[in-house]
Amino acid sequence: MYNKRFVRIIIINGNKKQTEKKMNTQNTIYELERLRLNGMKRVYNTVLSLPQQEQPGIHHLMAQLTEAELQERLHNRTEMYLKLSKLRYDALLEQIHCTANRNLTKDSIAAIADCGFIKRAENILITGAAGCGKSFIACATGRQACAFGYKTIYFAMSKFLEKIAICKLEGTLLKFLNQIEKMQLLILDDFGLHPLDANVRLALLQILEDRYGRRSTIITSQLPVANWYEYINESTIADAIMDRLAGVAHRFELKGESLRRKNIN
Repeated sequence: MYNKRFVRIIIINGNKKQTEKKMNTQNTIYELERLRLNGMKRVYNTVLSLPQQEQPGIHHLMAQLTEAELQERLHNRTEMYLKLSKLRYDALLEQIHCTANRNLTKDSIAAIADCGFIKRAENILITGAAGCGKSFIACATGRQACAFGYKTIYFAMSKFLEKIAICKLEGTLLKFLNQIEKMQLLILDDFGLHPLDANVRLALLQILEDRYGRRSTIITSQLPVANWYEYINESTIADAIMDRLAGVAHRFELKGESLRRKNIN
């Protein structure tokens, strides 16, 4: 009789401990959710699903939880920056086709792949014929910048000119310029396709002045850089703009026929 009672007490105590442990783990999961520690929660759930003898020790578990949360936050930040950037293409630097015919080498892409040019406040000027992949390279670089934690904004020049005109009419131009100034990478695509009026020239000059030595800008154009003075069409402003753009810049002068026909990036 004593033995049976003793066994019953052990079973009851064991069940009580299991119930308490389950409640504790459920409470931990709830608190992780409440604190929005989703990376930690995911790994914690995975660990709980393992047999007890296979679960990591406290130090290893903490390392796993910390790393998971760090990666979760980096991923979320990148996704947020990508959404805000409004990049034209979902492009990757690894997808860029480098050949001698394109006047494009892997070394030249590697030189910007670590986004050190942004840290050094250097610009990138990409020129070439229509369809040669200028926008793709710009967007791939923009995506890389987002992944490295740099706020990026993309504008096709047609949309940029439209935005300047609207802001001028609404009296919100200064606010718009201040928003752009905060972006660590600005991409202006298809520079040279649309005429610039006086308001746009001055706005562009102010943007580049604000960014000079502090932020980076990528510009793509069908026009060779030497023709940009004529395109801007105002000598004093053109000199000032080009001085801030081309002073410290990586140049990509793409060659070859349109890649749209070949479907090559």
